[in-house]
Amino acid sequence: MTLIEITDDQFHEVVLRSAKPVLVDYWADWCTPCKVIDPILDELSDSFGDRMTFVKLDTNRNQRIPTNYLVQGLPTIHIFIDGELVKCFQGAKPKSVLKRAIEEYI
Repeated sequence: MTLIEITDDQFHEVVLRSAKPVLVDYWADWCTPCKVIDPILDELSDSFGDRMTFVKLDTNRNQRIPTNYLVQGLPTIHIFIDGELVKCFQGAKPKSVLKRAIEEYI
């Protein structure tokens, strides 16, 4: 499974109204650490995609949502449950750290 690319305009419907937990990857094409965690997030979406939605938000093209959620560095990973932000990671994290967080919320 690959992460679903969303926009600011889709965020409310895809993330905040989701029946499943949602992991949001805030990224930009110039961000080297973002490229490092891409394959990790792809692997995690393959493993947990049936129980959690995985999305990407390009902060170059979509600035409203990252600003609203005070995203100040990239990559930033947010986990939402029932429309509420429950977990936040800033910077590239190892697969084990992300996996533990996902398992905590699914």
